Amino acid sequence: MIYKFSHQHGDTGDAKKRNIFHSPLSIFNLLPVFAVCCFVACTPEPEDVSWPEITRETKPWTRWWWMGSAVDSANITYNLEALSRAGIGGVEITPIYGVKGREAQYIDYLSPRWMEMLAFTLSEAGRLDMGVDMNNGTGWPFGGPEISVDDAASKVIFRDGRPEVGKTGQQVKRAAPGGKGNVLDHLNREAVERYFEKFDRAFAAAGTPFPQGVFNDSYEVYDADWTPALTDEFERRRGYRLQDHFPELLADGATDSSARVIADYRETVGDMLRENFTQVWVDWAHGHGLTVRNQAHGSPANLIDLYALVDIPECESFGITDFDIPGLRRDSIRKTNDSDPTVLKYASSAAHIAGKKYTSSETFTWLTEHFRTSLSQCKPELDLMFASGVNHVFFHGTAYSPRDAAWPGWKFYASVDMSPTNTIWRDAPAFFDYIARTQAFLQSGAPDNDFLLYLPIYDFLHEQRGNYYLSFAIHGMRERLPEFCGAVDRIMASGYDVDYISDRFLQTCTVENGLLKTEGGALYKALILPAVKRIPVETLSRIHELAQQGAAVIFAGQYPEDVPGLFRLEERRQAFSRIMEKLRTEKTVTAGTFDASLLTAFDTYRESFVADFGGKLIRRRHDGGHIYFFALLQNRPVDGWVALGTRAESAVFYDPMTGKTGKACLRTRNGRTEVYMQLRPGESIIIKTFAGRNIRAEDWIYYQPTDRIVALDTDWKMRFVESEPAVNETFRLPALISWTELDNETLKRNMGTALYETTFDFTKEQGREYRLCLGDVRESAVVRVNGKKAGTRYAVPFEALIGDLLRDGENTLEIEVTNLPANRIADYDRRGVEWRIFHEINFVNITYRDTRFDTWTPLPSGLLGPVVIRELEKKCNY
Repeated sequence: MIYKFSHQHGDTGDAKKRNIFHSPLSIFNLLPVFAVCCFVACTPEPEDVSWPEITRETKPWTRWWWMGSAVDSANITYNLEALSRAGIGGVEITPIYGVKGREAQYIDYLSPRWMEMLAFTLSEAGRLDMGVDMNNGTGWPFGGPEISVDDAASKVIFRDGRPEVGKTGQQVKRAAPGGKGNVLDHLNREAVERYFEKFDRAFAAAGTPFPQGVFNDSYEVYDADWTPALTDEFERRRGYRLQDHFPELLADGATDSSARVIADYRETVGDMLRENFTQVWVDWAHGHGLTVRNQAHGSPANLIDLYALVDIPECESFGITDFDIPGLRRDSIRKTNDSDPTVLKYASSAAHIAGKKYTSSETFTWLTEHFRTSLSQCKPELDLMFASGVNHVFFHGTAYSPRDAAWPGWKFYASVDMSPTNTIWRDAPAFFDYIARTQAFLQSGAPDNDFLLYLPIYDFLHEQRGNYYLSFAIHGMRERLPEFCGAVDRIMASGYDVDYISDRFLQTCTVENGLLKTEGGALYKALILPAVKRIPVETLSRIHELAQQGAAVIFAGQYPEDVPGLFRLEERRQAFSRIMEKLRTEKTVTAGTFDASLLTAFDTYRESFVADFGGKLIRRRHDGGHIYFFALLQNRPVDGWVALGTRAESAVFYDPMTGKTGKACLRTRNGRTEVYMQLRPGESIIIKTFAGRNIRAEDWIYYQPTDRIVALDTDWKMRFVESEPAVNETFRLPALISWTELDNETLKRNMGTALYETTFDFTKEQGREYRLCLGDVRESAVVRVNGKKAGTRYAVPFEALIGDLLRDGENTLEIEVTNLPANRIADYDRRGVEWRIFHEINFVNITYRDTRFDTWTPLPSGLLGPVVIRELEKKCNY
């Protein structure tokens, strides 16, 4: 059989034109490969295999902190134009505390002048085709000067068993001018309605148009465990008086009745937050044509239900993950990631089951210490979020900074700084292009996860000890909910994906052709209940009805044992027993030990890339097949056939790093579709499959290396095209080392971009490709061969295909390498430069301490190599 390969789509157009779909690089140029293409007898059908359209929504957005709201029209334009040029699609305005010495320029939140600046921002963003959201407050959480004592967050103190209701006294954190004051009582409907009236007044008086959307940061309302109407609401919802059971409420679950009262209290608080705050906020926003984006984590409620109420559920990345990716730089100063997939999936699950198009993320809150985070560290974190369902990135973030502000400019204390004053900004547009290409696919189609995983909220409400008040913060979630997180881990490690579902959303599920269908239209193969102990009768009854209609139901680990809550306990227990007896006999119901064997009936849907190769993926449906995003975030290179969990007759690779596309090689084996894939640690790829159609597209090229390797380890020269402080010397380098190790003291403290240049003789072999491998790059590089750009490399592996750019004879290789600003800021601290010029928390380190960076040793900078050219050959004519 003959297997033929031809060239891939792509060009080397000028990046200045912002054509983000084309570049001469390829990630599929890896290890030795037995490359084959599927032979299809039928004539391929024409198909539009171009990339989806790039819009402002597919581009990354950023949280835009207005420090002191000391903004003016000229600098709003300056800031927005810089963000737009780099590829940012929109901003979210969040006013916060101000800059020292700029108090005269402060503008009070929602004042006529502030509304004027908002109107100007909207106008300029429209000119630049950018979107604008705004925080419905300053800092966080919602509150401010108009919040009276009566409307402020409340708490209860029990003295001798008697409640004394008071106020928490919490003030808005990081508040901006005009925003300081009490935190709102989020459980009090009337107080919440009064809070949003100030926005009606401000917009009406100013005549300012509303922005595209509004936002609420994570629920950080501390100790707000009460509200005046709580006991009345408790009795109405739970059927008995909480006042009669205060001893049980305070007993911390010491008895069964205590645990039940506490669970009922927690459920009531959650209900009130959902109905009295989130629903009221959504109704107000929708009344003005606004989209609502919300971070529900931290709330004392079922996160699924809160997230699902809004238009855009938003999760949060907080820290850095220890990925086993060779060559990935590991900083000694780091924040361990609290937001693994089990946490990220609360927001994306809600979006999927409720039919919301977007799942956003507060992206890169902390990774490493300030000034030390590279784009290469950001990419795998982002890939993990993509694989967890995120498709609308909001950076955390960018501080408005006027043109005349001295370096490092105005800064926010908890952020991977995505701004023009950070050296990573020079090459960040390539990273932003990667995000836009990926999100263009992930925002299309519909979710296609395998199973619904019941969130055992009543077990959480019953079992969590320490205080009757319970919140669901992202920090420590895995430690607090080990069984549930372990269930998610086991299912995903087996090659399947899940969305969480709440009791409320199970009530609206239907069955369609044996599949579970949520009210948002998403389809699932089965419902899994992970070792659930307590479940309401209403939920169990609905599960029984779904099973009777043909839905697959899996009890993993055990059957439920009991009902939650205290009211009419025996009556509900009897109903529970009757339903369980019937449920056990349904043909579509299975139960067993929670391991991979429990899911063997679904083996044909198992994704080999995850189960066998340890990769991460997200899958979506389109009208003619499926869309996959694959990311390899550990040291297990893929070079072979990968079985898909869906069937396809043809498929196309899309490389989001370069914009290249090509028809993938497929085969059918044991009734399953397999794709030949080459992927190395740190890389990612998108595949679009077509079921029942052999589409026409040019083939993807698979490579294997020959024995020829050309080392470029000597005769380099280096000079700086940008540097602060200035460095005018040209350096001759006998070997590639960090420029901080050269005999020049300025190089131990500068930030900038160095141009490395070497010339070499080369002879090309006909029909061969050549891969330039840069080795260790600190931190990003722009590559040119014989004066032509070969691409920007900012993440592992730092490599580029350069065969089309090489020529026989003498060649010139130029590599511009940009370092981090860490060495510069450490020098500022050693010299006592006062750049921490901010009020309130000012500028703390990753452990929230006021720490100087003068003790830092110089971070390696520049091109460290080794730099080699590897010869590759295509696999064809087998």
